[in-house]
Amino acid sequence: MLERPWEGSWCPITESLLDDIVLTHSLFLPTERFLQQLHQQYPWGEHDGAGLRRKRAVLAVLLHFLETYKGLLQEEESAGKVIKELYLLIMKDTSLYRDLEDEILKLHRLVETVELKVADETPPPNKQVKPLFRHFRRIDSCLQTRVAFRGSDEIFCRVYMPDHSYVTIRSRLSASVQDILASVTEKLQYSEEQSTREDTLILVTVASSGEKAVLQPSEECVFTTLGINSHLFACTRDTFDSLVPLPEEIQVVPGDTEIHRAEPEDIANHLTAFHWELFRCIHELEFVDYVFHGERGRRETANLELLLQRCSEVQHWVGTELLLCEALGKRAQLLKKLIKIAAICKQNQDMLSFYAIVIGLNNAAISRLRLTWEKLPGKFKNLFRKFENLTDPCRNHKMYREVLAKMKPPLIPFVPLILKDLTFLHEGSKTLLDGLVNVEKLHCIAEKVRTIRKYRSRPLCLELEASPSQLQTKAYVRQLRVIDNQNLLFELSFKLEPGGQ
Repeated sequence: MLERPWEGSWCPITESLLDDIVLTHSLFLPTERFLQQLHQQYPWGEHDGAGLRRKRAVLAVLLHFLETYKGLLQEEESAGKVIKELYLLIMKDTSLYRDLEDEILKLHRLVETVELKVADETPPPNKQVKPLFRHFRRIDSCLQTRVAFRGSDEIFCRVYMPDHSYVTIRSRLSASVQDILASVTEKLQYSEEQSTREDTLILVTVASSGEKAVLQPSEECVFTTLGINSHLFACTRDTFDSLVPLPEEIQVVPGDTEIHRAEPEDIANHLTAFHWELFRCIHELEFVDYVFHGERGRRETANLELLLQRCSEVQHWVGTELLLCEALGKRAQLLKKLIKIAAICKQNQDMLSFYAIVIGLNNAAISRLRLTWEKLPGKFKNLFRKFENLTDPCRNHKMYREVLAKMKPPLIPFVPLILKDLTFLHEGSKTLLDGLVNVEKLHCIAEKVRTIRKYRSRPLCLELEASPSQLQTKAYVRQLRVIDNQNLLFELSFKLEPGGQ
């Protein structure tokens, strides 16, 4: 049904269908096979009118494919090889130059831009190491503009031992658990004899709640799937039961942070600026891969996963700041400030921050603080009720969708809802029906992806000063320290207001 989408007349409807196929082809055809079929359709040696039309069609598909995928192709060696073969074939075809000179030049520029990776080529030396969230909490790294992550990127990461000592390893983002353990073993200078005995190391994630999970050797990209305050531990099977969270994750000290000093506008604007950077880093195809587990799998969803982590982090940040504020009057003032911050984020069209703050204020450990909420001025109580109505999930988030539809780009949507919509599309109908591709399903998926494209179609322009106080606020916003253990949040809540509601 869709085996040869590039045949036939070239019209706006075909262009729309082409975009649908390029965005969603991995659901029914791996990228390498998709490109191989495109290569096979190129009518080399045919110079009549029909041959030229097919060449034009193949060239149009290839250009659209390269424009859409760009950086993702750096991770796909087999696909890069097929593209280079087709590119060389097209560049040798002198029959195209008279009628398609502009397209040929565009193809040449695109192939140079995407830096295709081929298996037998030597990798570039001294590749830059990129810092991930929270790994070392260095001010200089957190102030840098965030850039997109790819699976082959290298990062530094700490892997802890049962006694809370650690080794720092340099690893590819897409590295498997087996590769990580090999690096740890080398750092620890385990002998070959020790490694083959029963005390072989396993890799474990340990959350601040004490919850532990053993990672399987074949798992990849574990760095971006860790919880907010989760860490990687290497241990033997015998020492697994002795693993406990790091002390700093379970010991909290009340006290003032930057949120008490900074103005609500500054915090809101820095939240929006940072979340725009993270949102801009996500390739639109990560949304498809995240929900549908396409051929690129988890390897190409790192940027989306980091944004989802951040969304959860902001939710817990709201509760953490309020519950570490011991004085009732000061806590009520902080509650008022957080509602102001949410209002400014909404005004900035940063619906991700807005949603996260409202969800954080609705956390049971916060909503039960009756004395704190009673001290809130009536104006802010009414404003928060409006925010609750806007984020109400009833009738499929009707109010939120209506507000979002009226916004013009640039804007940051509440990303988890986009994933929910894609999941509904995935589970609501089959991709293949009687061996044929369900074109209507692919179109609905592509339409949802195109909304992301629209939201980012204009640059975000926020005027942020570079004064020392602003840089301090920026660093605070980009490296929030939060409590993500709900039991601990409840303990703090009952300590502040034992009676509750």
